[in-house]
Amino acid sequence: MLRTVVYIAIILGLAAAVALLPGGGTAAGAVGTALSIAFLGTLVWFAARMYLENRAALFTLDDRWRATLYVAIGVVVVTLAATSRLWLTSVGVIAWFALLFAAAYALYATWRQARQY
Repeated sequence: MLRTVVYIAIILGLAAAVALLPGGGTAAGAVGTALSIAFLGTLVWFAARMYLENRAALFTLDDRWRATLYVAIGVVVVTLAATSRLWLTSVGVIAWFALLFAAAYALYATWRQARQY
């Protein structure tokens, strides 16, 4: 119970610092940017590790399936990068979901193909 009160006090203190101190919003933005960069760097590191660990399995795929895999990953990256632009209209939202669904299906189909003997 006391631990919860301490955590709430810390959160309230940080919120007061951002709201009341001069430059608090700028500092909060900088911390948010640093956390975003760290998160994206971790994702890139994880993707590189997965590629290195599964390189032999990737090379055993047919060229068509390997191309499908890489195109699907590219579609996911570009679609997520364009989220703010696609979500401006209802057609963009539908296109966003359709692109991610198609890429997920392509990834699933490639995974199924790789699992077959």
